[in-house]
Amino acid sequence: MTLAPTRADHVRQMAAYNAWMNEKVYAAAASLPAEAVVADRGAFFGSIHATLTHIAVADTIWLQRFATHPANYSALEPMRGMPIQRDLTAQPFGDLASLSSHRRVLDTMIVDWAAAMTEVDLDHALAYANTRGQAFRKPFFFLVMHFFNHQTHHRGQASTLLTQAGVDVGVTDLSALIAEV
Repeated sequence: MTLAPTRADHVRQMAAYNAWMNEKVYAAAASLPAEAVVADRGAFFGSIHATLTHIAVADTIWLQRFATHPANYSALEPMRGMPIQRDLTAQPFGDLASLSSHRRVLDTMIVDWAAAMTEVDLDHALAYANTRGQAFRKPFFFLVMHFFNHQTHHRGQASTLLTQAGVDVGVTDLSALIAEV
């Protein structure tokens, strides 16, 4: 990487950060008894499990949208033709193990998708519909940044819940992954 990283470099860095942080958060959650993971802690989504599930459901929705990009990313092929989830509070994973398995699949897909991204791809305007069916057309790069920001925001909530449950997630700063120059 040069001293002037591209937007595509930034996307790849965020994909790596996402995968790294998910490993840490899921390992922390797995160290708790199952009942502690699903306990309602008064958070926005209630429990650690529900918060992590929201991130996975939202990621799936966004990846389905990103799969319509004309670059036709092969990493997103599994997203094409999947039924679209419209409920951002859905709980399709009965336990942390099944959610963790889905998360690993998503993270591998995200890293592979980011690796294939080009600067030209990021200049595209993506047309999509939100979960209420409203149509939008927005700059792809900004949507990708929203995708990663959304993950970080809710993972921060999950990290707080884990800390309150007595589990230290450890270092969470993106700067821990930024290469020295």
